[in-house]
Parts: sequence; structure tokens; C-alpha cells
Amino acid sequence: MKKVLISTALLAGVLTQAGAFRVSLQGVKQLAMAHTSAHAGDASVAFFNPAGMSFIPAKLSMAAGGFGAITNVTYQNPATMQSFDTDNPIGTPFYAAVAYKVMDNVSVGFSFTTPYGSTIQWPEDWEGREIVQKLALKAMYFQPMVSVKLAPWASVGASYIYATGSVDWDKGLTLYNGTLNIKDEKAKGHGFGLGFYFQPDDKWDVSIAYRSPVNMKAENGVASFNVTPTLYPLIGIDAAGQDNFKATLPLVEEYTIGATFKVTPKWKLSADMNYVGWEKYDRLTLDFENAPIGNQADPTVLTNIKDFHNTRNFRVGTEYMFTTKIAGRLGWYYDESPYEDGNFIPETPSFDAHAITGGVGLKFGSLGVDLAAAKTFPKSRVFNNQNINFAGQAKANSFYFGLGVNYNIN
Repeated sequence: MKKVLISTALLAGVLTQAGAFRVSLQGVKQLAMAHTSAHAGDASVAFFNPAGMSFIPAKLSMAAGGFGAITNVTYQNPATMQSFDTDNPIGTPFYAAVAYKVMDNVSVGFSFTTPYGSTIQWPEDWEGREIVQKLALKAMYFQPMVSVKLAPWASVGASYIYATGSVDWDKGLTLYNGTLNIKDEKAKGHGFGLGFYFQPDDKWDVSIAYRSPVNMKAENGVASFNVTPTLYPLIGIDAAGQDNFKATLPLVEEYTIGATFKVTPKWKLSADMNYVGWEKYDRLTLDFENAPIGNQADPTVLTNIKDFHNTRNFRVGTEYMFTTKIAGRLGWYYDESPYEDGNFIPETPSFDAHAITGGVGLKFGSLGVDLAAAKTFPKSRVFNNQNINFAGQAKANSFYFGLGVNYNIN
């Protein structure tokens, strides 16, 4: 069996970040401020930049939170004017982190996040059912990490990433008057994160971070065919109607530069620029063990052209302390889609989008409680993807909300 490359479309969230399928929800406080990253107030900084742990103002810090992600995509055929809406369940990404100063200049920590994962579900009779009917995905990152202060104003940090994931993908097989389910629940991969964090004075925080690609290894993929049993020998599948596949699933790499400036003791401004290396996703390829449902010289190989390109995302946020116990937060961000209109794909629909965010933070001694919400405004698309013979118009809307807690002990 050949080793195959499957796009991260098979292990990713849908619309949680409008610039493709990365779930940009790893901190409630951060989301309220447009998901900016230069904040070292508690352990939630660990995912964004492990070096930030050195500047958490506590010996032990713990943070956890969860989100609700409500998304909807509408497709319309401009010739017939018939339209179809997705019926997606609410996405529920979550995170947890802990950071501990083992000595004045050394901190260790652990971060658990779900940076990829969601579900998109189209109607059974929709025009793109041959491409996707339903796609349910999960990916989880487990990151032990360490941070060392190089000077009172500078630190460096590193993390090891162990990732696990699953995919459950339904699509139509018109040729065989049936459907196909593609599933793998034990994909695994490894990566790393690096970062520098600076506090040159009492007004500035500067964060520079890199997160490597993670090559997920799927060794137990199963393709289940819901077709007439008399077709099993023709398709080359076993008596249970199944075939096997293996895959290497590369997840995205990211570069982030962020800064926070304290305008006054009560008011601060934050900004981020995030660069994402999407261009490696130039195609989606499935290589089945026996099933001849492909489109290449080898009939077991199914390939779709993707032609992704790298993107830059911009984020601006602010926080104002109304009292020592109550903070108000606002933000704006812009995400780019990693593909042009001619490459629109319904399994991971993506749109250029602006978003507004907001939230509040409450302090109860060592305990902090954060609330956040965000509304996106994706730009509609008119497309004609000749690679998959799929054309039409698409628009989307999404809304996110989150609740987080943190606890700092000196």
C-alpha cells in the first residue's frame, strides 16, 4: 500500500477561523481581545507562547475554558436558484493549562487544546453530496513545555506537541448508487513550539512564537461502502463492505508576532500578525487498498486539487479595567481564506472575513472568570471549481461564545 497525503481538510475545524479550518479558540480572554497573544496574566498563555510562562505573576497558575461555535453555510446554484443550508451541531472546543515556577528563572507547564475539530453537515439531497455529505473531525494537542528567563525582561520557551485525531467523513457514490464513509480514530503525530517573550519595561509585552507542522500518521483507516452487496467483488472490498487506507496528515505551521502596550495603568492595547503556511496543501489524495473509485492511472487513487496559498491574519484588541475586579474587552480581526474562488471546496468552506469580539473579566481574589463572544462577517463567494466540477454561490455566518476560569497562587 502506498503512503498517501490527505489534506488537513480531513482533520480540521470548519469556519472557526474564517481563513480556513484552524480552530482559533484557545483562550477566552484572548478571544475577547480578537485572539491576540501577548498576554501573560495566567496559564492560558502557554498554548500561544511557552516563553510567556516566565512572566505569569504567580508561582502556580491554572486556566481552563470552553467555547460554543455556531456556524452555517449556504450554497446556491445560480442557474436553478435552488439553495441548501448546512445543519451543523454546535462546536465545543476547549482548553486547559497549568504553569509552575520551579525556580525564579525556570517555569514548566502543560497545555491541552483542541486546535482542530468541528462538524459540517449538508442535506442528503444537496448538489455536492458526491464531495461531502458530513464531515466530523477532532484533533487534540498535548503540550509539555518549559520556559527559561534569560534576563529580567526576556525569556525563551519550547514545547513538545503530541497530537491525536480522528475523522468521520460521509460522501455520496453516485456511480454505485450508494455512499462511502471514511473513518480513522487513531491518527497520531508529533511537533514542537518555540517562542520568545519580552517585557522591556512596565508598558510593553512582546511575543514571538512558532508552531511547527504536525505530521499525523493514520495507520488504521477504514473505508465503509454502503452499496449493493453484489457490487462488493467489483469494488474489491471485503464481506463487510470495507476497504483499508493509510495516510500522513500534515497539520498547519504558524508564525505569530504580537505586542501589548499599556496606555495607562487601566487601559492596554494589543495587536497580532499571524502567518500561516497553507501552501503545502496543494491536493487531497486518498489511496485505497483495493477499491477502484479513484481518478488517476491507478484506479485506487482519488485526488482533488486544492492549491492553497499562505495567509496573513491581523488582530487588534483592547482591555480597560473599570475597577480592580472588572475588566471590559473588545477586538477586531481579519482572516484570509487560503484559496481563491476557483478552488472553493464544500468540505472545508472558507471565506475572507472580518470579526468583532468582546467580553468581560471578573476577579474574585485569586480566581478569575472570563466571558467572551465573537461575530464574524464572511465575504460571500461566487465560484467555479473545475477540478471537482462544482460551481455556485456560497455565504456563511458564525458566532462564538466562551467561558473560562483561571486561578493564580503566589
